[in-house]
Amino acid sequence: YAANIDNLDVLGGAVELIAQKHASLQIKPEHYPIVGQNLLASIQEVLGAGATDDIINAWGEAYGFLADILIGREKQIYSQNADKEGGWEGFRRFKIDRKEIESSIVTSFYLKPEDNNVLPDFMAGQYITLRMPTADNSTTMRNYSLSDKSGQGYFRISVKKETGYNASTPNGYVSNKLHDDFNIGDTVEIGAPCGEFFLNHHDHHERPLVLLAAGIGITPIMSILQTALDTMPDRKIVLVHACLNQEIQAFKTVIDNLDKIHSNLTIHYRYSDSDWQNNEQHENTSTGFVDAALIESFVPDRHADYYFCGPKPFMINVYQDLLKWGIPASQVHFEFFGPREELEKAA
Repeated sequence: YAANIDNLDVLGGAVELIAQKHASLQIKPEHYPIVGQNLLASIQEVLGAGATDDIINAWGEAYGFLADILIGREKQIYSQNADKEGGWEGFRRFKIDRKEIESSIVTSFYLKPEDNNVLPDFMAGQYITLRMPTADNSTTMRNYSLSDKSGQGYFRISVKKETGYNASTPNGYVSNKLHDDFNIGDTVEIGAPCGEFFLNHHDHHERPLVLLAAGIGITPIMSILQTALDTMPDRKIVLVHACLNQEIQAFKTVIDNLDKIHSNLTIHYRYSDSDWQNNEQHENTSTGFVDAALIESFVPDRHADYYFCGPKPFMINVYQDLLKWGIPASQVHFEFFGPREELEKAA
């Protein structure tokens, strides 16, 4: 931010990413002062004697300038979400209408408003925020991508049950509560759909649409896939889903059925666990990791719109490949659950 304060065009994407995330978590103007106070205190601690009044005042002004930009954009997002038909601001109570097992570690939750009013439309790829009470009488929030297309009369989230990597790492609190303790008829609190990673189905391009997912990163990609198939029936669409093996793979049956129905769809499954005996071997499956050679086999001229989501190593590899190919930024779209500078730095 400091390096580009005089060139705000560079910051546009970062501002939108932050504003959407803030809106999803209900960050309001009254939250900014305490953040600013702690930021300036941290700068003073790091710089020590170098933290002169002029430097601290300059950082204070810079923070205030950025805060005003974010507050303004967040106000717009709150208003847009509330003004939609069926829209709202804050949190709304939803009932679990259905609960379906997608794989050994992924379960889908079909959510309908407790008030039985209509749901707003959302952009394919966006996420909702689920707020859950904790044992100490506070709450915690998680973002979950909407994994079905808009206009279904429900919101669907597909949640991976997160387990600790070792004895010292705790299981994911919200994902395990949802899997183990929440059943049909139970209620949850949901924030309105947000996010700057989405497919604009009003844009119609002749170049192919390439969707790349790894693991649970398939959730927003599923929404994008189904929306694209409905709205772009003549466009070439490629879906590559990377997964450890078929036991933990979500949506394979649904994707296989879509492949049978839509002649413009090409699918491929890439399994990294080559020793797993139950992986079905077909012409649209292979073992290994998603790499440039695999992607290029589907789009030899590389000219396409790319949407990808998955774990950090997968994201870095795909992003690096697209950068090396010189794909324009306007054709590269991704959902990265973490600080985006980590992805930029690694690439």
